[in-house]
Amino acid sequence: MTDIPHKRFAFDTVFDDRGGVAYTPPKVKRSFTPEELEEAKAEAYAEGEKSALARAEQAAAASLRDIGRAVEEAFGTLAAVAHEHRTGSAQLALACGRKIADAALEHFPEAPINAALASLAREVEAQPRITVRVAEHLVERTQAALEETANAIGFPGQIVARGDGGMAPAAFSFDWGDGRAAFDPDEATRRVAEALEAAIAAEGLHAESLLHASEG
Repeated sequence: MTDIPHKRFAFDTVFDDRGGVAYTPPKVKRSFTPEELEEAKAEAYAEGEKSALARAEQAAAASLRDIGRAVEEAFGTLAAVAHEHRTGSAQLALACGRKIADAALEHFPEAPINAALASLAREVEAQPRITVRVAEHLVERTQAALEETANAIGFPGQIVARGDGGMAPAAFSFDWGDGRAAFDPDEATRRVAEALEAAIAAEGLHAESLLHASEG
């Protein structure tokens, strides 16, 4: 059997059963004018430009998304740093305040007692006697200071200062029969520190909007 080589199908003109033309292949243009070449070149350039622009826009959009994520992470970090800074600043201010208060109480230990008596003037004005307990070494100084304050506020009763070995310097207690008042600088400092810690904990990382602050 003889092998007959296959002939490739040629998309030539096709006639129908009645002899009419059913299909005519498009004519391939083999020559172009300079104007047509320039037009084709311009079209190809425009298509390439559109493609490059589309790729650039996609790259820009991806970059913007990356920048957005980076900014979001940065603001989260800044919020944590700001919170840490506020906490450190508050603790430093508290420590400085305590140092200043300790120095003031060391030089003027009778000052809180005088202030307390002046604040209690209306409450104790009808009392015949007030007993004040202070540290042993402050009895005489406290007695003299309270008598001066009592005269200034018009307290007619008797004030008696007594020593208490358990009292810290600048601590005191008032007892006037119908009531009692006391002050302990160490306890006061502890309460202030607890209140400050509670406020910082409640504030968390939401004390301020860093984004709004940067926009302002």
